Amino acid sequence: MANKIRWGVLATGGIATRFVNDLKNVPDAEVVAVGSRTAETAVAFQEAHGIPRAHGSWAELAHDPDVDIIYIATPHSHHHAAGLVCLHAGKPLLVEKAFTLDLAQAQDLVTVARERQLFLMEAMWTRTLPSILRMLELIADGAIGQVTSIHAGFGLGIDFDPSHRLRNPQLGGGALLDLGVYPIHFTQLLLGSPTHVHSWAHLHPEGTDARTGIVLGFANGEVATLYCGVGGDIRSATVVGTKGRFEFTNGFHNAAGFTLHRNGSEPETITTEPSSLHFQAAEAGRCLRAGLTESPLVPLSSTLSVMHTLDAVRAQIGVVY
Repeated sequence: MANKIRWGVLATGGIATRFVNDLKNVPDAEVVAVGSRTAETAVAFQEAHGIPRAHGSWAELAHDPDVDIIYIATPHSHHHAAGLVCLHAGKPLLVEKAFTLDLAQAQDLVTVARERQLFLMEAMWTRTLPSILRMLELIADGAIGQVTSIHAGFGLGIDFDPSHRLRNPQLGGGALLDLGVYPIHFTQLLLGSPTHVHSWAHLHPEGTDARTGIVLGFANGEVATLYCGVGGDIRSATVVGTKGRFEFTNGFHNAAGFTLHRNGSEPETITTEPSSLHFQAAEAGRCLRAGLTESPLVPLSSTLSVMHTLDAVRAQIGVVY
């Protein structure tokens, strides 16, 4: 592997732009190529970001010999197809969340990656943030005792136009895969796979979910109450334990800190580095250099478990892609 890990970026939307900009904070990484379904969009992205090469198809990017790893930044409706193209070309992958449309697609990508011994990771950046890693350390140290419940919501104060991607079932639209994946990942990071899933949703006329409420139950009696939706802004989370709690009031998915409430003590403000997509890129690069095929921070088992939960919720609320 070269001195710098050489990234290819597949797709040219807003999250791709953010990834390219944030990757500048990783000293041993660089973007060397971009790929899109048309040469025009690839070249426009290349010129906007000073990227050496542009490819007018996914396959061309996947077969670029100077690319060490590819970041898939398409809508999640295209993750499976794009992922297969790249994996069959022998490329390690960082795939945007939600990982795929459903568990079957996710399992397919995992199976191919494992058969070919290629690195594969869901770009659930929240799980790589210093704030979340610090919370895990405090839990391990017994700061709040045993975790008993989690309450988290991710809502956008926007009502999207009917033509928007978030309302289009053909593109995997709806709140669940775009927003709900965050509180579910956050919960299962701490409590593992649920044994009970109960959910309800208000749907858009197009059949995608506008607002979804979820209750998860776990084997040891823990409970999580979760929400995702549009039309109301909320991005908070509370982790309750037998000896205290953590409060994320200004965003748990991109937290740069939180408040620790220990029973009988004054609140403690915990501050960490600002959130950024570069932490997940650095983790992927670290794994590549170490010869790992998956990240211990975002293991494939957790991705598959979350996809299982998302499938269960969709079946209950009646959203079909």
